[in-house]
Amino acid sequence: MPAHRTPAGSARDRILETAFRLFYAHGPRGVGVDTVIAESGVAKATLYKHFPRKDDLVLAYLDRVDQAWFGALRAAARDAGDEPRDQLVGMFDALAGACRRDGYHGCAFINTAAESPAGGAVHARTVEHKTVVRAWVTELARQAGAADPELLARQLTLLLDGGLAGGVLDGDPVNADAARRSARTLVDAALR
Repeated sequence: MPAHRTPAGSARDRILETAFRLFYAHGPRGVGVDTVIAESGVAKATLYKHFPRKDDLVLAYLDRVDQAWFGALRAAARDAGDEPRDQLVGMFDALAGACRRDGYHGCAFINTAAESPAGGAVHARTVEHKTVVRAWVTELARQAGAADPELLARQLTLLLDGGLAGGVLDGDPVNADAARRSARTLVDAALR
């Protein structure tokens, strides 16, 4: 594995920044704690002081991903204007931005869920993230006047997840645009 510059900041921040980079690139299962320790430049005791179990570190990683991704979705929706109808489509601009990033590896939550046993805290956190995002989209759909806001939210979040997967499968930026156009079609049909 290539050497990386140790991030600046508190030991906890260095550990989290390193874990974020490594877990996103290789999956939490593909990265040992010793690698996180070596690349963050902290002592083993320091890592375990902040994160007694590897799952604690994975959960903190997922919290950081949640802040970044959910924040990007909400910002893209806000940037689309004040109308919830426009925000439901505008949130797909976050997808376009994510898929164009160097080192893009898809949805960290789906990737982590795929390698985590159901019933554990890590898998539960991935499900919680998807549930919270869908609830937010449901509320936007309700505000927009959808007859069945839950159905529209499920359709749009499935489309988002498919766009995230498509971006990693072939790296074609056209996927994000196609997802946005599909979202517009779904929203228009739901709000007739």
